[in-house]
Amino acid sequence: MNVEKNKVVAVSYELEVEGKIADKAKAESPLEYIHGTGTLLPRFESELEGKQPGDNFEFTLSPDEGYGEYDEAYKVDVPKNAFEVDGKLREDLLVPGYTIPMFNSEGQVVQGMIVEVKPESVSMDFNHPMAGKSLHFTGKVESVRDATDKELLEGLHGEYLPKEGCHCGGGCCGSEGEGCCGEGGGHCNHEGEGHCHHDGEGHCHHEGEGRCGHDGKGHCRHEAKES
Repeated sequence: MNVEKNKVVAVSYELEVEGKIADKAKAESPLEYIHGTGTLLPRFESELEGKQPGDNFEFTLSPDEGYGEYDEAYKVDVPKNAFEVDGKLREDLLVPGYTIPMFNSEGQVVQGMIVEVKPESVSMDFNHPMAGKSLHFTGKVESVRDATDKELLEGLHGEYLPKEGCHCGGGCCGSEGEGCCGEGGGHCNHEGEGHCHHDGEGHCHHEGEGRCGHDGKGHCRHEAKES
């Protein structure tokens, strides 16, 4: 059976970035996804199109084919009171290096990494962790099968269904780790951070203004304007 639209594909792989292994999935715990649904980076899926179980693959994605170039405009200062819950500042979230799922003004989930905590604001970087980097993938197609009607409707793990208490499409990033921007939910998170997922509109185009509100469910809702 060939890799094509609406097939459930399982792959083992290694992702090398700047000479180091940034992410990998072993054969016994492969990455599974429904092909042709925009779950993974478009070039990643196109490289697997037509392959069969047992086929190997190797390719390199440019920054434009991956997560785009690094853009200083995606760094923004967020008012510190945006991280208050019931009037109390969530200082446990305000740790440089932590990544927090946020919403932009269009209601899209964006991952923001805390860079610096200032007296009145928090500097956040909304660039994807792999922005500006070439991604070298090697791996093997482990299996291919038809997706069930239920999987096409709900996703492999229910990630297409609305989630209560989670606004990241079913794959919320914790306070630690980089977190990948999956489209429709579900991080790879095998041994690395899962940087093969497509982030869709995952970048935040800020003007450095606007307000943040907390949704009361453990995540911050950023409502800054888009440029």
